[in-house]
Amino acid sequence: MEPMNLLASPLAAWYGIHARDLPWRRAEATPWSILLSEIMLQQTPAARVVPYWQAWMSTWPTPRDLAQATTAEVIQAWGTLGYPRRALRLRECARVMADQYDDVVPSHESILRRLPGIGEYTAAAVAAFAFKQRTVVLDTNIRRVLSRASAGEALPLPHLTAAERSMAASLVPEQIPESVVWNQSTMELGAVICKAREAACESCPVKHLCTWRKAGFPGDIHAGLRRTQPWHGTNRQARGQVMAILREADGEPVPLAAILATTPDSTRILNALDGLVTDGLAVRDGEAVRLP
Repeated sequence: MEPMNLLASPLAAWYGIHARDLPWRRAEATPWSILLSEIMLQQTPAARVVPYWQAWMSTWPTPRDLAQATTAEVIQAWGTLGYPRRALRLRECARVMADQYDDVVPSHESILRRLPGIGEYTAAAVAAFAFKQRTVVLDTNIRRVLSRASAGEALPLPHLTAAERSMAASLVPEQIPESVVWNQSTMELGAVICKAREAACESCPVKHLCTWRKAGFPGDIHAGLRRTQPWHGTNRQARGQVMAILREADGEPVPLAAILATTPDSTRILNALDGLVTDGLAVRDGEAVRLP
């Protein structure tokens, strides 16, 4: 047996004791609530997601509830989670489930992938965590853990490869309950212990099996392939500024001049506004701007 195959048991034991008490992990969580959490958790820490998730579940406890929400309501509720297009895609997804799947989340991974805004990772995660199926879940955290423990590399390649998928699939336990715990525990390890920048290796339950640790923690050999994503002065920052102003206005039109007055870089704001209008996140009425 390869050393990497020995990870499942100690990870499961560690997870049983140290797993965070997140609301979408509780027994009463519904498939819809789990799907919602997976969309919100994309590029957003769990601690930030929890209050938004709770508010959304209180307001829209089923797909049909969200399907009937207005664009402005959805954008307001999404708040500062970032990438607000996710919210609109989530509503599209809810409408399809309400109209075509009798207001329930499909249980098959292949069907989940046909829904708006649901990609490879989300479909696999929902199938595993909501429906207790054997799937290959590969988020950023799991990829990092497997890269370090198996390949001895600090970080995986920027994009998934066929070889990485194959390696990950070979590690998923055959028995369904164990496979679900494998996905949960490996993801949790990456989120709280095996972090990208500050790995808490001394607290790791599988440090004695980690190839990266045995190799002396070599640096990131793929660093040259990674694109840094600055924030200040970017179009994304400008979009966030405009969206914050529109949310603060609570649906009322905001004079364009008032938005431009918030920054000396009017060109960047205008470009960001054009993108928001194109994405359906804002409406421009003459010299005023509002939420849809």
